[in-house]
Amino acid sequence: MTVPEDAVAGDEAAFARLVAPLRRELLAHAYRVTASSADAEDAVQDALLSAWRSLAGVRDAIAFRAWMYRIVTNAALRVAARTGPRMLSWDAAEASDPHRELAGPGNGPWVEPFQDNHPESAAIRREHIECAWIAALQRLPATQRAAVALKDVLAYTTAEIAAMLDVSPAAVNSALQRARATLKSGSRASYSATDADRTAAEAFAVAFTAADIEGLRDLLADDVRFTMPPLPAWFAGSQDTLAFLISSVLATPWRVTPIGDVNGHPALIGFQRTAEGERRGAVMILHIQDGRIVWLATFVEPTIALGWQIPEQLSLDR
Repeated sequence: MTVPEDAVAGDEAAFARLVAPLRRELLAHAYRVTASSADAEDAVQDALLSAWRSLAGVRDAIAFRAWMYRIVTNAALRVAARTGPRMLSWDAAEASDPHRELAGPGNGPWVEPFQDNHPESAAIRREHIECAWIAALQRLPATQRAAVALKDVLAYTTAEIAAMLDVSPAAVNSALQRARATLKSGSRASYSATDADRTAAEAFAVAFTAADIEGLRDLLADDVRFTMPPLPAWFAGSQDTLAFLISSVLATPWRVTPIGDVNGHPALIGFQRTAEGERRGAVMILHIQDGRIVWLATFVEPTIALGWQIPEQLSLDR
């Protein structure tokens, strides 16, 4: 299969049709390097513009895919160089005291969720974007992140990765060896939510909406972690988590409802009820083991909560 001549000739619409089947997987790849959907989008947009301007030398469709990954990888590395490594709340500070006043939003940069609202991308959503694994990747130099993603997720050869990163095959092998040693004790690269996980998430949504403290207590693991970027504060254990929820979060009413799986785990969106009406207050990703929540990863960053696309029916229910 060859690249269409009109795309090679610079036809913008033809190029858009050519890259459309790859766009979501390219975003997922950029996300693995940057740990941010917004940064991944920026990287892919830069890469697509660069590719459109220099497509003339690529004729074979298989070579085109590898060529696009090379351009996106390098665009993502440039973004990662600007932002620096992203982190989880517990990597940045000790757990907070729920009875003390919280500090304002921190500078981060924080690991963010992968926003993908395209149903046809379900397989991409499930594979190799688990939050803790993405955070583990962020502990690696950016080039090692890219090498791991290209080799262990996308199955490119060492020679192909060397060409993409403009380094020697020996350098790629060395980077992979060091990266895998660092990641050995890390979290799972891939996780797929179970029906039991989703049932627990639905129960949590009901309990949270009803401000049912006992119901929430039953759903939280004793050693649960509750994070809420961009606020640097986070809480360790069900006692401190519930204390903060009671004193601060549930002081105003909420409506919480499932929005599907995000980063392989059940996710919810929370609408905070005010005198002026409802406003989007948070996106919550629930990491569940044996029916109990071990990590309540809540994102209160307005650009995430407000920008999140939600199912049409939820919009109609508001």
